[in-house]
Amino acid sequence: MKKNVIVGQSGGPTAVINASLYGVVYEALNREDACGTVYGMINGIEGFLNDQIMDMEPLERSGELELIKTTPGSYLGSCRYKLPEDLGDEVYPKLFEKFEQYGIGYFFYIGGNDSMDTVSKLSRYAEKTGSDIRFMGIPKTIDNDLVRTDHTPGFGSAAKYVSSTVREIAIDASVYDNKKSVTIVEIMGRHAGWLTAASVLARKFEGDNPVLIYLPEAAFDPEKFISDVKEALEKVPNLVVCISEGINDGNGTFICELASDVGVDNFGHKMLTGSGKYLENLVKEKIRVKVRSIELNVCQRCSSAMLSATDQKEAIASGAYGVKCAVEGETGKMIGFSRVPGAEYRIDYVAEDVNLICNQEKTVPLEWITKNGSDIGQEFIDYALPLIQGEVKVPSKDGLPLFAYRK
Repeated sequence: MKKNVIVGQSGGPTAVINASLYGVVYEALNREDACGTVYGMINGIEGFLNDQIMDMEPLERSGELELIKTTPGSYLGSCRYKLPEDLGDEVYPKLFEKFEQYGIGYFFYIGGNDSMDTVSKLSRYAEKTGSDIRFMGIPKTIDNDLVRTDHTPGFGSAAKYVSSTVREIAIDASVYDNKKSVTIVEIMGRHAGWLTAASVLARKFEGDNPVLIYLPEAAFDPEKFISDVKEALEKVPNLVVCISEGINDGNGTFICELASDVGVDNFGHKMLTGSGKYLENLVKEKIRVKVRSIELNVCQRCSSAMLSATDQKEAIASGAYGVKCAVEGETGKMIGFSRVPGAEYRIDYVAEDVNLICNQEKTVPLEWITKNGSDIGQEFIDYALPLIQGEVKVPSKDGLPLFAYRK
C-alpha cells in the first residue's frame, strides 16, 4: 500500500542542502510502487505543526526541481525548533495526528545534530506507540561534526569556499610588502575545527599563508599566540592567521568571552562572535603592527559559487539512499558515508542508528593538529582534498544565475 512522503530542512543551510532535498524528492517521485504524494515541510517541523506544507510533484513537471540542485539557502525554509525531551509531551500526539491526516508513511529530515535529535525522538515515539511511520535523517552541516560518518554533505563545498577565499585574502595581503601586517580570518566552528582546518588547503608551498591556524580542539593561550605571531612575522611580513570562532582556553572559556557578553540560541548554544576582533586588538596592543580581522560569516555556509561537484553528487545520493532504506523498512536511521580504503577516493552509503549520532560531536583528531596547536598536518590534507573536487555549472539566463524560488 502506498504511503505519502514528507521531507523538511532544519538548521543553517549548506551549499548542497537543496541537493539532498532533490535526492529525496526525485527518488520518492520515482518509487511509485511505495510512495504516494511527496510533501515538503515549509520551515521544518515547526511549520508542519502549523500545516505549512507543499506538494513537491509540480516542481518536477515545471523543471524547477532541477534548479533546486544549485540553489543556495534552504528551499523549503528552515527552523530551529527543539522537540521536548519528554516523549509524553502533548506535541507528539499532535504531530502524529497530523501525520495520519496527511497519510504520511515516510518522514525525512535534512539537517545536523539537532535535526538528528528530532529524528531520534520521533522514531522513539513511533516505536512506543506502535506507529509504522519510518523516520530517516539525511545529514548536512558545514561543521562536519556528525559522528558515524566519514564526512557530511555541505562540508566539501564550504571547505572549498574557505580555502579559495583565504587564498584570495593572502594574495591581497601580500601586495604591501614594505611594512609588516597581520590579517586574522575568523571561520565558523564552535567545538569542531574542521572548516578552519580547511584553510590549510590555501597554501601553495611550505611556509605559505595562512602560516598559523588555530582550532577549538587545542587549548588557546593568548600569550603563546602573540609569541607565535612575532616569530612568524620575522619570516612572513604579511601574515595571515586563521582561527575558529570557538577557540577556547581548554577549560570552557571561549576567547570571544574575554571581550564581550555572549548570548545563547534556542538550543542553549553560545552564539560566538568576536574572537577575531579580540585578537586584532591584542596584536595591536602587544605588537603594534598593522592588523585587521575578517569574519567570513554566512557566505561560507550558503555560497553556491564554489560548489564542489563531489559534495553535490554525494548530497543527492544520500537523499536518494535515504528513500531506498525507508522503503525497504529502515527507520530511526541517518545516512552515513563510509570511506573505502585505497588510493582512489570512494565511499559507500550506510544507514546508521540515529540514536548513536544525535547529541554527539566529532572533532578533528588531535594528532592532525601540529606545531603545538598552531598548524594542520598532512593527514587532514589527504582527508579533505577529495571532498572539494569538481566544478558545478549553475544554470543561467542572460548571464544571471537561475535559482529555484518557493512560490
